[in-house]
Amino acid sequence: MILPILIYVYLLFSCGTTPKPPVVTHYVGMDTTSHFTQLTPKEKEYYYNAITPLYRNMLLERGFNGAILAAKNGDIVFEDYHGFANFQTKTLITANTPFHLASISKTFTAMVILRLMEQGKLDLNDNVQRFFPAFPYQGVTVKDLLTHRSGLPNYLYFMEGGRSVEYTYTKGKHGRRHVASRKAINNGTGFEGQASDKDVLDWMEAKKPPIEATPNRVFKYCNTNYVLLALIAEKLTSIPFPKYMKDSVFTPLGMTSSFIFTPKDIPAYTPSYMGRTPARIEKFDCVYGDKCVYSTVRDMLKWDQALYEGCFVSKPTLELAFKGYSNEHNGVKNYGLGWRLLINPEETIVYHNGWWHGNNTVFTRLVKDSATLIILGNKFNRSIYAASKMRSVFTGHIDTATMIE
Repeated sequence: MILPILIYVYLLFSCGTTPKPPVVTHYVGMDTTSHFTQLTPKEKEYYYNAITPLYRNMLLERGFNGAILAAKNGDIVFEDYHGFANFQTKTLITANTPFHLASISKTFTAMVILRLMEQGKLDLNDNVQRFFPAFPYQGVTVKDLLTHRSGLPNYLYFMEGGRSVEYTYTKGKHGRRHVASRKAINNGTGFEGQASDKDVLDWMEAKKPPIEATPNRVFKYCNTNYVLLALIAEKLTSIPFPKYMKDSVFTPLGMTSSFIFTPKDIPAYTPSYMGRTPARIEKFDCVYGDKCVYSTVRDMLKWDQALYEGCFVSKPTLELAFKGYSNEHNGVKNYGLGWRLLINPEETIVYHNGWWHGNNTVFTRLVKDSATLIILGNKFNRSIYAASKMRSVFTGHIDTATMIE
């Protein structure tokens, strides 16, 4: 449990040297007006001293292996790198060590789709059949994919091989879910080989695994949605998504250590870890859109600043993205267009977390406070998610809401 910040900071260390924030390259014609007020040395010292003991208590003392960066008004106020990028070679984690972002990758896919919308290349109400005429599920829109309201099944299950079963859930409603098993669905054995995004689409068109809900009826987080969004981006740009991301996102924003993992990267694969056990390459490791972006905390700060400054998509579009759409139940948790939301009375926290193999990651944006917390780990550790509550340093109050992994 976090101690009240205003009491805790008086027990802390003196300030160390904090690095300068990275420079963001702006897109021509975008609104890049910054409303940030530069922090004074005393303010930087305050945040550094407030975060230091929380970092020690919530991460270092709990086996953290990864990178952390906190920024306020675009200034880095805390940054550290701890542990090994590779336990076998004892290679240390540095500022240039890229981590698999897992589902934080969805924030990039969503913003690319919204940028294509701004360019007039698609409408959020377009049906998926506009892009893929043989797609067998009617009534699914781009917006349904973005908001996880498509009702589509998860490729991680139906391509693994298994069976689809009926079940009953809250208030007597019925639905279907996929259960992985050795007895594969459709008299098959599941997908074999190294899967691609196109393989996911082809499998759905050929085998038609059952839906889990009708479109736009309920929020159900599903990786398939973002695979389809990446394929839509490829269809509209005629550019492979990894290359489009490099040429139109990473390079213009100066994210020089960021890339999308593809089969050509397998020979240089650096594993993540569950304990000291390295994760091996698996058949879904090169399916992108829902995951597969590798990046550093400094590169992620550049992405964060590009969003704050409106130099990738416009601020009105960001407001659309940060609006909640998964509002079946009352509460603070919601989902926007590619972003998870905690809608508190004080302010809305915009974030996304991730988990793939031994990688687990946190990307938290306090838009009202112009503050950001980024935690990337390559040795699975649930404390990384709990440590997102260090955001209290910026809000001035302890937020008890739990972020979804």
